[in-house]
Amino acid sequence: MNRVAVSCPSCAADNPEGKKFCGDCGGALALVCPTCGAAVEAGKKFCGDCGGVLTGEPAPSVPADASKRVAERRLTTILFADLVGFTTLAEGRDAEDTRELLSQYFAMANTVVARYGGTIEKFIGDAVMAVWGTPVAFEDDAERAVRAGLDLVDAVGALGAAIDADLRLRAAVMTGGA
Repeated sequence: MNRVAVSCPSCAADNPEGKKFCGDCGGALALVCPTCGAAVEAGKKFCGDCGGVLTGEPAPSVPADASKRVAERRLTTILFADLVGFTTLAEGRDAEDTRELLSQYFAMANTVVARYGGTIEKFIGDAVMAVWGTPVAFEDDAERAVRAGLDLVDAVGALGAAIDADLRLRAAVMTGGA
């Protein structure tokens, strides 16, 4: 009895009929619904079993060691810093001058945080949120974050003096498990 071979769309290896994944590369041999996993016909837009939207792409193969992966808990440190009284300061300034001031502040914050090995997570209005301990952790991440916060406070004071404004920064640091 001759079994029909199914050609893998990823590596072109022949595989026995009825198999779902390639024995050579692990790629999916048939289109499957990303919602329910049922086999679907090529060219269809919706799954006949669950009605899920089909992308037309083979489902990604599951790595063989996926069941062995374990979530990792780690100690992370967050720095949150915001400008004191910025709304009041911005109300009396030209919009373009305010934008330029924020751009200088964000660039300076990015430089300071990077100097201490942190990563800017986001800028929120006149606030900066940075993180240490992910994706790479060091024993002194909390100290690095505190030093970055202190440098930011000093740098914002100098920036305020340069534009002849009372510009100050508040900073808080939190360390904990994530």
